[in-house]
Amino acid sequence: MALAVPAQAAPPVAVSPAAAPAPATVEEARLDRAVPQEILRRGGFDTVAPAFARSLARAGSYRQAEKAVAGHGAALWQRAVDRAQGRGPLAGDLSRDDDRPLYWARLAMIRELRLWQPSFGLGGAERAGLLDRLERSSRGQDSLRFPNGRGKGKGLKRILMTGFDPFTLDRSIRISNPSGATALALDGTVIRTADGPARVEAAVFPVRWADFADGTVERTLRPYLPKVDLFTTVSQGRPGRFDIERTNGAWRGGFGDNDNVSRLETVPVNDPANQPQWTSSTLPAAAITAAPTGRFPVYDNTSVTEIPAGGTAPVDRPGGPTPGSTARAGGGGNYLSNEIAYRATLLRDRLGLDLPGGHVHTPVLAFGAGNTTELTDPVFVRNRLDIIAQVKEIIRVAAGAEG
Repeated sequence: MALAVPAQAAPPVAVSPAAAPAPATVEEARLDRAVPQEILRRGGFDTVAPAFARSLARAGSYRQAEKAVAGHGAALWQRAVDRAQGRGPLAGDLSRDDDRPLYWARLAMIRELRLWQPSFGLGGAERAGLLDRLERSSRGQDSLRFPNGRGKGKGLKRILMTGFDPFTLDRSIRISNPSGATALALDGTVIRTADGPARVEAAVFPVRWADFADGTVERTLRPYLPKVDLFTTVSQGRPGRFDIERTNGAWRGGFGDNDNVSRLETVPVNDPANQPQWTSSTLPAAAITAAPTGRFPVYDNTSVTEIPAGGTAPVDRPGGPTPGSTARAGGGGNYLSNEIAYRATLLRDRLGLDLPGGHVHTPVLAFGAGNTTELTDPVFVRNRLDIIAQVKEIIRVAAGAEG
């Protein structure tokens, strides 16, 4: 699934006058702490950013830099997928299912690119374009590959799944995100469903409000939703349980993202005049919750928080929104997990697709009792592996359910 770089000569690019590199972000600055460095070393990804920096140093033009960015970004994603799926030797002593080496290696590469001072002129817009290319290629967003066709009876089914980076890193710098680990474990794999084999393609997204406002979700998903048979966005939710989130709300609740930026506002979308307050999951929740998918209970979560029509104060509604209400939280809250579900299902509706899709919240990934300092432990690994296996089973059940 590595991104192929065209070999033919490309026309010259008009490059703006050189601009000073932007300083490292809050998210990137965490790299200097001891835990991220240990994760990189014990995950075998500590050589990734230095190799990328050497490649950048050799770039004598924008085109050469673009080639280095695309190649190294795609290679990082493929290396993480191969590691998670058992291909190649295991470098380091962290278990293969660990998503954290990918996260910190990507950040280290991004910081190298942000601070890089090339020998040629590189304007702010050109550097931003390279940063975007690195983000997308290292997240699997531009290497989604599906077979042709769509629909029952036409061969291999197509499933699109998304996960997230680790977050709340100032609360716990050791944190892992089981949704990102699941994306690595399932990307490019074929699972057997009651309706035949299905190919899963996966990508991960940043935990940053600005990226979502810039349209990263829609830009990534729009080419593929018309081609797939099912999609599911996945994120980490509540302790000890899975939730199939029935309703998503058009509200950002203000919780800080990975750059410690807060947003309290209506979810910004194109064509806001026609923006609904709520969107709905079309995943087969009844079939999923009835199936023995794993050791964690799975709930069909219908609750929301709304301001009722004509009201001023938020009200919790266990059974879903009432007519004319204003969203304050979907079933999955009002953070970026709710927002990716809202954006994906709104895109489905705006494209006019009759397609099962929605959001799955995993249990919180917990360390073993008493572990307050170590990067990993047997309980932590078992919990992550069990969550990955149960997400896979939930997707298998959803893909095989009768429409």
